[in-house]
Amino acid sequence: MCRSIKTLFNFEPPATELEIRAASLQFVRKLSGFSVPSKANEAAFARAVEAVAAAASELLAELVTTAEPKNRDDEAAKARARSVARFSA
Repeated sequence: MCRSIKTLFNFEPPATELEIRAASLQFVRKLSGFSVPSKANEAAFARAVEAVAAAASELLAELVTTAEPKNRDDEAAKARARSVARFSA
């Protein structure tokens, strides 16, 4: 899976439509193998992004958990710390 696709569920504040669309775009890019589709494939690519975004929005709206919502800033700090540990010499 693409490294740039982030977990969107159980955050406070909830994921925005922009974040969902960005993840959907990355997913369709990964599936298709195109970072930018040709003119011939542009319409199909755009429809796929919209369909994936709609499905992702529906999924996020229906998921339930008893866990406390995660804080975006805390999770970003943890990710930076993992990155430093992973890539430092």
